[in-house]
Amino acid sequence: MDIQVWSDVVCPWCYLGRRRLGSAIAQYGGDVTVTFRAYQLDPSPVPRGLLLREAMAAKVGGRERAGQMLAHVTSIAAGDGLRLDFDRAVAANTFDSHRLIAWAAGQGRQAEMLEALQQAYFSHSLDLGSPAVLASVAGWAGLDEAAAAAYLASEAGASAVRTDLAEARELGISSVPFFVVDGKYAVQGAQEVAVLVTAFEEIARREAVEAGR
Repeated sequence: MDIQVWSDVVCPWCYLGRRRLGSAIAQYGGDVTVTFRAYQLDPSPVPRGLLLREAMAAKVGGRERAGQMLAHVTSIAAGDGLRLDFDRAVAANTFDSHRLIAWAAGQGRQAEMLEALQQAYFSHSLDLGSPAVLASVAGWAGLDEAAAAAYLASEAGASAVRTDLAEARELGISSVPFFVVDGKYAVQGAQEVAVLVTAFEEIARREAVEAGR
């Protein structure tokens, strides 16, 4: 089973969805490959040092509404053992983060890079708009920090990210996480583990029927 996952690094639902996906795959027990694809919730430039709460307040109708939304996802994530710290979180354009994930994928470390970036953002409130921070996070993921810095200083990986973003538009993806299974089955949102397992089992059944025709 092939699963393509469109997600954004700073999306808390994507963080939760990735953890639930991992648990679902373990319970499903079948042969599964997962590829993470780039998506940007907000592709616009972001002023350095802008707190996430302030950025959200400007978009969702005020600080109170932004606080409610962040508290809601924080509570749900805690139920799955994830700690989200939005008190010091900094808003960031994630294009370079996705470039770094593409770089790590070429070294067979895509999942590790994504995990490191999400921990850096959600647990340590690091600014993922900073190339220096991104390079240091690559080091956390077990990759070469100097090589990561050199990569980020170039234009490498940009075309791969743009390809993912273009495909997301073609598929009509407007919210993430978004899963495409075996190229034709879509699952949207950070679904519960049991829901994902059931979906995988049904997809496997349908594929077996198709193969038997």
